[in-house]
Amino acid sequence: MARWQFRPPVERTRHGFRLHLAERERVAVRHLLEEMRDLLVGPSDHPALRRVFPAAYHLPEHAEHDAEYQRLMREELVASRVAGIETVLGVLDAKVLSDAQVTALMQALNGLRLVLGTVLDVSEDDEPEEIDDDDPLAAERHLYGFLSWLLEWTVRALSAGLQD
Repeated sequence: MARWQFRPPVERTRHGFRLHLAERERVAVRHLLEEMRDLLVGPSDHPALRRVFPAAYHLPEHAEHDAEYQRLMREELVASRVAGIETVLGVLDAKVLSDAQVTALMQALNGLRLVLGTVLDVSEDDEPEEIDDDDPLAAERHLYGFLSWLLEWTVRALSAGLQD
């Protein structure tokens, strides 16, 4: 009799990391990352990017300082995020991933969650809840849950000792 065994979606092995994602999950992640890349290189004032590039100075009297920070740093921050996304897109189908590639995955997943969380107006105080299928944003809420789950397992894998 065969025993069913859970395999985490991201697993550390002695040779690196393995992704255990179904093809449809890989396709979804790939599509989301491509959309994120397009969003990042588009207009910098897109409201969904608010949490990806938060203000460095929060007080109204420091608005000028924040504008200067954004002017100086925005291009570098976008380039870094786009490079990470390109890394992940290049290794989604790889057999083994390195620490740097899994770190890029973690950062890219976090960026996706920040954008989706902004769209859904998720706050730190929000508790996971049953999703009402009549909710017009039900699909986005399910997607947010999937990304949260995948990010959690990615962080666990990066933190874990060798499994094999």
